[in-house]
Amino acid sequence: MSQPHELTALEQWQALQQGELSPVELTEHYLSRIEAINPAVGAFVTVTADAARARAAHVEQRVPRSAPIWGLPFGDKDLQERAGVPARAGSRLMADYVPTRSDDLVQALDTAGGVSLGTTTTPEFGLSSYSENLAGPASRNPWNRTLGTGGSSGGAAAAVASRLLPFAPGSDGGGSVRIPAAACGLVGIKPSRGRVPAASGVDKLAGLPVAGTLARTVADAALLLDAMIAPRDGHPDHHFALRAPGDEVPLLAAAVRGEGRFQLGVMTTTAWDDDYKIDIAPEARAALDVAVNAFAAMHHGLEETALEPDASYAPAFRTVWQAGAASIPAETDEQLALLEPLTRYLLQRGRELSARDLGEALTALSAYERSFIRQLSRFDAVLTPTLALTPRPLGWYDQSDLERNFEQQVQYTPFTSMVNVAGLPAITLPVYQTAAGQTDAGLPMGVQLIGRPGGEATLFALGAQLERRIRWQDRVAPEPLHSPRA
Repeated sequence: MSQPHELTALEQWQALQQGELSPVELTEHYLSRIEAINPAVGAFVTVTADAARARAAHVEQRVPRSAPIWGLPFGDKDLQERAGVPARAGSRLMADYVPTRSDDLVQALDTAGGVSLGTTTTPEFGLSSYSENLAGPASRNPWNRTLGTGGSSGGAAAAVASRLLPFAPGSDGGGSVRIPAAACGLVGIKPSRGRVPAASGVDKLAGLPVAGTLARTVADAALLLDAMIAPRDGHPDHHFALRAPGDEVPLLAAAVRGEGRFQLGVMTTTAWDDDYKIDIAPEARAALDVAVNAFAAMHHGLEETALEPDASYAPAFRTVWQAGAASIPAETDEQLALLEPLTRYLLQRGRELSARDLGEALTALSAYERSFIRQLSRFDAVLTPTLALTPRPLGWYDQSDLERNFEQQVQYTPFTSMVNVAGLPAITLPVYQTAAGQTDAGLPMGVQLIGRPGGEATLFALGAQLERRIRWQDRVAPEPLHSPRA
């Protein structure tokens, strides 16, 4: 008989609905696994076991079963604020911060019937594409624990890939859902700007960060995203939300049906090509080839395309990235000393910027958004590698030469940030696994599908078709040898 964690999130939800599992039983099951496995993978920063048990009992007794994710466990990314739970943002500076109010995304997931088990690892203030910080253990890739998970939703990815959670929310301001999902062999969706009311991106600098989901299957990712979008307290709550045609139909329907034939672009150029040397690893090309061949066999239209060169992108994105760090609450020398070198560098550079510098950068990115959408508008979706390189070793990023550090991040993840700038939806799909080596069970490599504005349903349909053909959901990351099979 299957253990609960061996089931997909959707199968677990169905078991809950049918009374085969209770929220309390499922919560206890995952807490047991977290206790056994988390020390080896660093997925969770804080485990709120007592609060989770109380919440599961409350859901079981007081929350209607019609709630979208009734009884399903998840973890809050350490950037989110939940009342009474430390919110450290991956930083020693925030070690003692405990919010008194839950933020909007946390409230939305609670209203949807979920059970938070704690907070998941993130780099300091979510600023980098690798989840290693000085405030606690790094998150480790379950496929090879000498490698990183990517970032900034690295702990969430480690938790889902290790089956410590059925799925997890994340945030994505430059690839922070898609990067770790790809590195850990998961599905990761970044929705359109404005699609998730509680974390729309509309109110953020350049509209870059939005909430997304990480899961083992396309349907599971859609299930959680639907819960984020769902109305709260009977009201639409779409003050910022994009209203795509037909979005009254749950995205889960598209993910389950997997229907349609589409015109796809295939692209290996990036917005960074003018400023950095981008080399695409053989493993990344192999993943792209797998997806291209599969879509061709399913009779989708395929056409190679390339982006027009644009020298404005790199300096404008760097400026906004630095400006975003300027508001970190560190003023005194003692507070600044608690920050990591990269964060301190970004903060100092951000505070040196003038209003003119920032205004010109925002104008350039807005122009890039229009150009990017125009160039890809003839396609239903555009296929790229998700990552240019295989998952990076822990400690790979340079901590002394911070310009080199930024270059490394770009070279690893050149395909993701331009999608945030354009406000488009994108999904990463784990289509390829390298051959097993002496130290790992094979490394996952993903492809990215970029959709039209509001085009999440198309991405889920395409993902479902690819998933049925490749069956990546059958791959299981090896568990630490000392952990019991909870």
